[in-house]
Amino acid sequence: MTRKMMAQALSDYFSKNGGSMDLVTYKSKGNDVPVKDYVLQKHFGKWTMVLAKVERIAPWTVEVVKPVKKAPAKKAPAKKKVEKKDVK
Repeated sequence: MTRKMMAQALSDYFSKNGGSMDLVTYKSKGNDVPVKDYVLQKHFGKWTMVLAKVERIAPWTVEVVKPVKKAPAKKAPAKKKVEKKDVK
C-alpha cells in the first residue's frame, strides 16, 4: 500500500467518523480502522505528522448537518363577515 493510498483511506475514514482523532482513540477502534497505527507511523513518523501529511495529501471534509426548521403552521383564512341586507 502506497503513502497516497494510506492517506486516502485514512481521509475517507475520518470523513465518515466526523473528523480527525488522537492516537489513543484511533488505537481503541481495533480492527475497524483501514490502516493500523504502527504502519502509518512507520511511513509518516509521529502521529501529528501523520495527520499533517494526510491532510495535505488527501484533505477530509466533514459535512455539517443543519437543523431542520419546522414549517410554520398554516392559519385558516379569516372568515369574512357577510352582512345581510334588509330588502323591503
